[in-house]
Amino acid sequence: MVSHSGLITVMQRAARKAAPRLRRDFGEVELLQVSRKGPADFVSMADRRAEQTLVEELRHARPDWGLVLEEGGTIEGDPSKPRWIVDPLDGTSNFLHGIPHFAISIAVEDPAGPGGKPEVTQALVYQPLTDESFWAEKGRGAWLNERRLRVSARRDLADALIATGIPYFGHGDLGRWSSIVQAVAPNVAGIRRFGSAALDLAWVAAGRYDGFWEEDLEHWDIAAGILLVREAGGFVTDFKGADRALASGQVLAANDQIHSKLHKLVAGALRG
Repeated sequence: MVSHSGLITVMQRAARKAAPRLRRDFGEVELLQVSRKGPADFVSMADRRAEQTLVEELRHARPDWGLVLEEGGTIEGDPSKPRWIVDPLDGTSNFLHGIPHFAISIAVEDPAGPGGKPEVTQALVYQPLTDESFWAEKGRGAWLNERRLRVSARRDLADALIATGIPYFGHGDLGRWSSIVQAVAPNVAGIRRFGSAALDLAWVAAGRYDGFWEEDLEHWDIAAGILLVREAGGFVTDFKGADRALASGQVLAANDQIHSKLHKLVAGALRG
């Protein structure tokens, strides 16, 4: 058994408590797909129900901690204590269309990080359909269930599979994204858009993807994933190469070799 702090136990217990209902609701969505009304209202309800379960479990374990929630906004807690950052269903559009690729994301943000700045100290990205629990603790590595994770060892962009998020209706800048794709695509083995930033980052940590870029992301999309990549030996920056990914919502993640090459392409595309 891999030893971890009680906080990881709390996070895993909360995610596993929310998971069965999400799995059932996902099965219902496939039946609702063909109805004229469509499953959108049903899915937003599933999202809120999952969040409610997570909040109840996390508050029960740490009553004085605050929460930052995708659906429920910010719940204030003791400002001197850590807070939870929670996305109950990352990959909602996939869920809505019956595509089995979505996750629960939970992170712990400690207000008293280095230099008095908040830092993420624990992370969990949980895939309810596969029972894959990607978790990490600051300074203690990243794991998939009981197996230690390492970012991929590929060194050449020509061998690299890179993930991204594509701007969509009312979200993101398609022109900027197109410039980056035009710079990156000719130099890599492939680009993938699977629709869950939390899982994209978990998959970079697991070496399934060699890199990832996206912008206009929210705290709850990426807080857990960033720690996973870093604890798996990877690098995460914004598009300028600065350590501001979480604050800016702009993420460039990969191993050290691929990161520097990918950063050069992305930065060049945005300068051009």
